[in-house]
Amino acid sequence: MTEVTEDFFASLPDRAPAVLRSPVSGTIRIDLSTGARTDHWRVELAPGQVRVSRSPEPADAIWYSSVDLFERLVTGRTQGIAAVLRNESTFSGNLTLFLIFRHFFPDPPGTRDPREVAREQAGRSR
Repeated sequence: MTEVTEDFFASLPDRAPAVLRSPVSGTIRIDLSTGARTDHWRVELAPGQVRVSRSPEPADAIWYSSVDLFERLVTGRTQGIAAVLRNESTFSGNLTLFLIFRHFFPDPPGTRDPREVAREQAGRSR
């Protein structure tokens, strides 16, 4: 397991209040594979909080990914939905949990909020 991935999961509880604002709750298990080895991360989501464990226990949703792809996700070099649509990873179970969990991933490097760009352009035209 890469240090980037370990750091990502370790950061989730502190980041949860800002990310998990909806009333949705449930468990998502992320199965990360490399070669013949699979590491399991079980994330319990609740409004404003997260609990992370290294457990293969059943969950409401399961996301299967390679370690390499997941590292690209946690560094913002690719997007979760795009990876699933390209069949680079698979997802089963409660789709809402996947859609919520993806908000923990950073935006691609250099991405800016379009409202911020519009404000800057409006300020220059004055």
